[in-house]
Amino acid sequence: MVTLEDIKNNPIVDSFIRKGNEYLGVMGFTEHSYRHLNLVSSIARSILERLGYPEREAELAAIAGYLHDIGNVVSRNDHGISGAVLAFSILNSMGMHPDEIATVISAIANHEEQYGQPVNNVAAALIVADKSDVHRSRVRNQDFATFDIHDRVNYAVEHAFIWVDREKRTITMDLTIDINICPVMEYFEIFLTRMTLCRRAANFLQCNFELIINGSRLL
Repeated sequence: MVTLEDIKNNPIVDSFIRKGNEYLGVMGFTEHSYRHLNLVSSIARSILERLGYPEREAELAAIAGYLHDIGNVVSRNDHGISGAVLAFSILNSMGMHPDEIATVISAIANHEEQYGQPVNNVAAALIVADKSDVHRSRVRNQDFATFDIHDRVNYAVEHAFIWVDREKRTITMDLTIDINICPVMEYFEIFLTRMTLCRRAANFLQCNFELIINGSRLL
C-alpha cells in the first residue's frame, strides 16, 4: 500500500509543492509550504484516529492533507480541481488501489469553501484540518502598513488548535486572536464560509462543530 512517506519521497510531489508555494508567494498569498502541508496532514489523520475510524482511512486522510494544495503549481484558481487531477496521475503511477485514489482525489477536489463538500470521511477530516491552520506565521508580508484583511486576520491569530471529543462527538476549533490587530468580526467577515463548511464536515463525521475564540464559544 502507498504510504504518506512514499508520497513525501516522490520527487514530482516535492517539486510541485515547492514551486506551487513559490508561485503563491509571487502573487502575495499566505504560506503554503511543507509546514502547512505537514500540519494539515497530521491534523486530518488525528481527527479520524480520535473518532475511531480505521487506521488505513486515517492514513488516506494524511495523504490527502499532504497533497491537497498541489494544484497551486498550476493556478490558485480552482486549485482543488487541478490538484485532484495531478494527484490521480501521481497516485496511479505509484500503484495505489483505484478505490483509494478515488477517496483521496475527491477529498482534494472538495477542500475549498467555494465549492467543497464533505463527500467522504477523508474529505471531511481534510476540510477541518485545512481551515484550522490560521496563524501569523503564514503571513509573508512583513510590512504591517500594507496588510490586507487576509494578512491582518492571519497575523492576529496567536494560537489555533483542534480538539476532538469522541465521547461527546464534538470537533472544536479553539483560537486566540489579538483583537488589537483584528476584531473578531473581521475573522467572520472573510472566514464565515469556511466555518460553515467546517460545520458540514463535522456533521458528516456525526459530530457537532464548535468555534471558541479567546475563551468564548461562538458556534
